[in-house]
Amino acid sequence: MAKATRGRQKIQIKKLEDESSRQVTFSKRRNGLFKKASELCVLCGANIGIIVFSPKGKPFCFGHPNVDAVVDRYLSGNPTLHGEEDSETSCDGTPCFEEFDEECKEAMEKLEEEKRRSKEIEKEKEERKKKGQFWWDEPIDNMGVEELEAYVKAMEELRKNVARRANELMGDVFAAATVANSGGLGTGFADQNGGFGYGDDAFHFGHGHGLGFGGGQF
Repeated sequence: MAKATRGRQKIQIKKLEDESSRQVTFSKRRNGLFKKASELCVLCGANIGIIVFSPKGKPFCFGHPNVDAVVDRYLSGNPTLHGEEDSETSCDGTPCFEEFDEECKEAMEKLEEEKRRSKEIEKEKEERKKKGQFWWDEPIDNMGVEELEAYVKAMEELRKNVARRANELMGDVFAAATVANSGGLGTGFADQNGGFGYGDDAFHFGHGHGLGFGGGQF
């Protein structure tokens, strides 16, 4: 039995609350608007001028033959269009629609490339995981700037965690040694370099030459 679906849902037209969603929607629909306007110009020979401000206040324009000519024609009330130029211009006089279309294509290509790269990285991680390797074993030669920054931060965090765990283990060792010493198990404990030790009465640093229990040494 086929699974029942709700079908194609009508998008409710209201202001998007999420800022990033608004920006993405604006970019997509702006390009769609300019594309439809361009088609109308080609199919019908219409003269069109469009000025759109983004949510952040940045202006975007589309004009055929150009924005200035269409605006001047509208303000002057003159039905004839002087200085017709077959071009689409932005608000600062630079090519508009073709530029936006090209930027959109480049952005989509970069997005697809990042997706492919992400899949490859995940695949490599899974393979290393199966081999018993860890993330810090990953080669850094092919990492980008953002990946390297994240890698350095992760290594710093790992170093802090290792240092914290080492301190905890040393604390456990010292505590166990203190308990053992209080029970009379040894009279001298020191490393070969005199790093640390404890005696019969109190924990102390000294210059011992071995590890001893009771009255003798190894």
